[in-house]
Amino acid sequence: MSVHSQQPQQKVTVRSLQAMKQAGEKIACLTAYDASFAHVLDNAGVDVVLVGDSLGMVVQGNDTTLPVNVSDMLYHSKAVSRGLSRSMLMVDMPYLSYTSAPQALENAGLLMKQAGAQMVKLEGGAEQVGIVSCLSQNGIPVCAHLGLQPQRIHKLGGYRVQGREQDAADAMLDEAQQLEQAGADMMLLECVPQTLADDITGALGIPVIGIGASARCDGQILVLYDILGISKGRIPKFSRNFIVETGSIEAAVKAYVDAVKTGRFPGGENVFS
Repeated sequence: MSVHSQQPQQKVTVRSLQAMKQAGEKIACLTAYDASFAHVLDNAGVDVVLVGDSLGMVVQGNDTTLPVNVSDMLYHSKAVSRGLSRSMLMVDMPYLSYTSAPQALENAGLLMKQAGAQMVKLEGGAEQVGIVSCLSQNGIPVCAHLGLQPQRIHKLGGYRVQGREQDAADAMLDEAQQLEQAGADMMLLECVPQTLADDITGALGIPVIGIGASARCDGQILVLYDILGISKGRIPKFSRNFIVETGSIEAAVKAYVDAVKTGRFPGGENVFS
């Protein structure tokens, strides 16, 4: 077959993610911070590429994500967007960039207009309902982020599993439903007990992406540098070093995508009770 006769793969959109949830097809997500890695992820079949504020730690060498600003996100998102063809580009709203609806709208608009973001992600529960509603009403797709929220690490007192107590679990489920009703298009759950993640995934009509949550979530996301074994320090329990098993970056990313799609990742050792 001539290369000119091959049809390009369709771009992943909010609608296609919704269709994947309805069809029971797992959504594979990874972070990226530059064009070269973005190209590898795109070719490997990653559905959603997140330019995460995790770049503050894995790229900039900070101890937390807090020093990352909007300019940093714009720079890295522009680079990543140039490496993508099929994958959806999702971008984190950095710390203190969405303290009010007008501020959130301005900064999310910059990420959409200047950096090619197709969705923005923000941390927080019920207190973010108004901001999610504002962004949604202005045509900006939003991924809400519940559970462990790295931008609140000092308030939380460390990187700890969230929602283990029944009251906290009930509150998180209620907040997830409020955020969906406000217009969130996707939900990310980080470091929450497996049973709670299952309940939230079943209760929401939007796709739910897990990281240290549950294999029953509609999809999974990890930090790229963790699956390549090059992050500083210990790899989190919820992650897995795929390059050890495969021997190359391209093969590691493809192995991750396949493990997510077939339900082989995460395993019991990667989730919390």
